[in-house]
Amino acid sequence: MANTLGRFLPQWPLRLAATLLLLLGLLLPAGATAWAYDNPDLLPDHATPVIDLARILTDGQRGSLETDLDRFEQSSGWKLRVLTQYDRTPGQAVKDFWKLDERSLLLVADERGGNLLNFNVGDALFALMPRTFWVELQTRYGNQYYVREHGRDGAILDALHSVQGCLEKGGCQVVPGLPTEQWVLTLCTSILGGLIVGFAAYPRQNSDRRIEWGWVLLLSPLWVILFGIFGVAPIVTRTNDWLPLARNALGFGGAAVVAYLLAQQILIRPPAQDRPGN
Repeated sequence: MANTLGRFLPQWPLRLAATLLLLLGLLLPAGATAWAYDNPDLLPDHATPVIDLARILTDGQRGSLETDLDRFEQSSGWKLRVLTQYDRTPGQAVKDFWKLDERSLLLVADERGGNLLNFNVGDALFALMPRTFWVELQTRYGNQYYVREHGRDGAILDALHSVQGCLEKGGCQVVPGLPTEQWVLTLCTSILGGLIVGFAAYPRQNSDRRIEWGWVLLLSPLWVILFGIFGVAPIVTRTNDWLPLARNALGFGGAAVVAYLLAQQILIRPPAQDRPGN
């Protein structure tokens, strides 16, 4: 884990910035795809849940995915379809070809827009996974860094598996799994929250208390948001792994202790004999 984190840390600010930029660009309704025209000539002459015009998948991957999506539709009733395109696109013709309805999800892989993945989501799916889920799914698996590390085929397959897993358990509010860059962000907010607690807890002048609980409680809205909402909640809602949660808790506690000790060096309390009443 240490080696992996060491390789990642120099790049994670760039990944985080790219993710935020993609998030700003995804304020359009989820599932909006750029189909300029209908070209049914590009559609296959047989029924299939996968149309791979961009040749992203190997023959083995395509065959396995077709079998998996057909089996999933028969067992669950949810229709998942995949279209990859680049220079050529069938456009709106795929809707009639697949008879897409409210229980359908169309994944369109087209990297010309910067993000590889786009989703056309049926209304029934929004009842189980909110719009924020699809935005997070797109930014997590479709960004250029994930595609570079896992390949275009890996991004498509991982996104589909995430959707299937959520449908099998009745829906998700967030995308399962905790990517490294997201954990690093939660760790940073946890440490910042701990620093606030440590400085707040340092005794002020004219006080014999070792910990200023009043100041800690006064600043609780700030450090609770940083540690609880941004440091803990993204972990417990995405994974059952206790390790990142334990690391964030250690980061929070360690930062509080360091800030408390540092405050003793920066903020010099007056000697006891100089305090009023002595």
